[in-house]
Amino acid sequence: MISLTVTAVVFGVVFLAELPDKTALAGLVLGTRYRASYVFAGVAAAFALHVALAVAAGSVLTLLPQQIVQALTGVLFLGGAAVLLLRKGEDEEEVRKPENQSFWKVSGAGFMLILVAEFGDLTQIMTANLAARYDDPLSVGLGAVLALWAVAGLGILGGKALMKKVPLRLITQVAALVMLALGVWSLWEAVTG
Repeated sequence: MISLTVTAVVFGVVFLAELPDKTALAGLVLGTRYRASYVFAGVAAAFALHVALAVAAGSVLTLLPQQIVQALTGVLFLGGAAVLLLRKGEDEEEVRKPENQSFWKVSGAGFMLILVAEFGDLTQIMTANLAARYDDPLSVGLGAVLALWAVAGLGILGGKALMKKVPLRLITQVAALVMLALGVWSLWEAVTG
């Protein structure tokens, strides 16, 4: 059974953390050069693979005693908040242009770009933490993949407009505050549990 509450919390946290990430910019660049649906198909497949790997890693953590898992996830959330607050603006990476506009070339380029760029990324680690915290892999996986797909869609279709209206720094600070709150909450539960 899927928990809508867990799915919504995961969606919000992952969405805010991924929005200022370089992959949203890469999606924007690919979306301006190629058919959006082809780009999204490749990007969505790569994100689904990343979420599956993260949820599997987080599920393994649930085999540990609960207090250790809560302390570990608390520390990792605090680390993630620090990374968001301390990182400098990232440069857009060079995107290799496929030779033609075929579905397989364009979606393959999007898939490979995200597969490489997101491996071990903050949101993948955060998804593993959330899977360990909630011990609900389906709800966490659904929330994370929907958040990543939403960010990809925004990046591909309208990222420039959003970034003009909402400062990237504000989005990053909100994501960091949410992660900070989750980290403190997890550590509190580890100490009092």
